[in-house]
Amino acid sequence: MAFPATMALMVRQPLVVLRMARPGFLAITAVGCAIGIASAHAAGGGLSAGPALLTLLLALMLHAAANMLNDHADALNGADAANTQGLFPFTGGSRLVQGGVVQARDMRAVALALLALVVPGGLWLAWHSGPALLLVGLAGMLLGWAYSMPPLALMSRGLGELAVGLAWGLMVVGADYVQRGQFALAPMAAGASYALLIANILIANGFPDAAPDAQVGKRTLVVRLTPARATWVYLALALLAHGGLAVLVAWGALPASVLWALASLPLSLAGAVLLRRHARHPERLRPALVLGIAAAVLHGLGLAAGFWGV
Repeated sequence: MAFPATMALMVRQPLVVLRMARPGFLAITAVGCAIGIASAHAAGGGLSAGPALLTLLLALMLHAAANMLNDHADALNGADAANTQGLFPFTGGSRLVQGGVVQARDMRAVALALLALVVPGGLWLAWHSGPALLLVGLAGMLLGWAYSMPPLALMSRGLGELAVGLAWGLMVVGADYVQRGQFALAPMAAGASYALLIANILIANGFPDAAPDAQVGKRTLVVRLTPARATWVYLALALLAHGGLAVLVAWGALPASVLWALASLPLSLAGAVLLRRHARHPERLRPALVLGIAAAVLHGLGLAAGFWGV
């Protein structure tokens, strides 16, 4: 798809492009940026509203582009076509390619256009805050690409959850860096806690997709481990995210006010119980997927509120 045609699609059919971006999942990006901005504010750096808004916009565009690349890759490998019993909108992609609304190449073309638009904004933010931001942004873009696209296709090698967790941890660090102008321990610690629960969203979503993924040779973590064993990984990450946060507060790496984030623990535990109970009955897993997303969002909001209240 030529660049002018891609831009025409984006301008003439904005609602289609919005559906391609899977907007329901973009909330976790907004929360990740909020954590980073709040952690910088807690350090006494104030708030630069313009750079903060641009950070959020660029992060949302990167997330949207990654979602589109994922739809493109899963259309080519057959995973989404095989996934006729997915729990939409949580799994199985946007379904726009399978429904004939757009072509797989459109997904890739719009994703590349979004990435191209991100570059000048990212360069301006780096000029505003510091050159090290370029490393964070480049790493995030590479992870978004490598998650779905060959030759790495990390999602098919049982490494997708790790890649996504790293990307969201970098998002928190990058949002903080834009405001602070230097790296700091607090956003890294908070970002790690948030990243673990973001990784759990991917693990949970892999349960209902396990059969079609295995059918097309997409070896996700759930496929590699089996759903029963993946449940224990989900539980371990949830406990590490919450327990690790408490330890970091005890060590003084984070303010005590971020312990509001521990309110998400019951949601994570309930999600783990449902995954364990219905691991082999994917049609019953919708509540578990909702709980995983809700836990990550609540955890992130608790971190942001805790920083902001310092």
